Amino acid sequence: MGEILLIIPAYNEEANIRTTLKMVRESGFDYVIINDGSIDRTKEICQELKANVINLPINLGIGGAVQTGYRYALKKGYPYAVQVDGDGQHDPEFLTKMMEHMKETGADMVIGSRFIEKTGFQSSALRRVGIRFFSGLIRILTGKRITDPTSGLRLSGKRAIELFAHDYPRDYPEPETEVQLLKKGMKIEEIPVVMKDRKGGRSSISMKKSVYYMVKVTLSMILAGTRKYK
Repeated sequence: MGEILLIIPAYNEEANIRTTLKMVRESGFDYVIINDGSIDRTKEICQELKANVINLPINLGIGGAVQTGYRYALKKGYPYAVQVDGDGQHDPEFLTKMMEHMKETGADMVIGSRFIEKTGFQSSALRRVGIRFFSGLIRILTGKRITDPTSGLRLSGKRAIELFAHDYPRDYPEPETEVQLLKKGMKIEEIPVVMKDRKGGRSSISMKKSVYYMVKVTLSMILAGTRKYK
């Protein structure tokens, strides 16, 4: 067993899962795919490729899928776990640098940010507006500036794994969990990474969901920021 577990949430990723799995296997890191009740051929492709996969019987959403991965990491005793999206946007080549930075700084989470050096896929203009909004809100609530609060490429240490295995938001969890960690006195760091555009399929956040996303995440972040933690 290696030090890092790659948690790969996948919902209807038949267009991308082969490429993602190839990339992950070439990296040499341990991994688990969380097939979140996909209704396309994601499950069948994982079976064909003999992937290490947990097939959820129903769709739990991104939060439930990722939390399943953290519970797996905790049960198996991994000291580090990282979310790698099933759409192939995240390159595992940055994980060694992220782990080295975590060990050097004593951080509980290291986020791969596409906005430090501003190279690679930068997301859409509309989403960048939302990202800047969440970055500002995190700074108001915690005093910490995070340049890429919606990044799914996040390496978690043991304390964060233990927390997330027992308490993890259901919808669009990244900004809320960052507030949660910071309010509990944990340390978050960022390093620059390069992300790719998805080659197939669709994002789980459609235009119709954008308003709900902004309202839901904003309220959740405020609640997390004002909540009293032990």
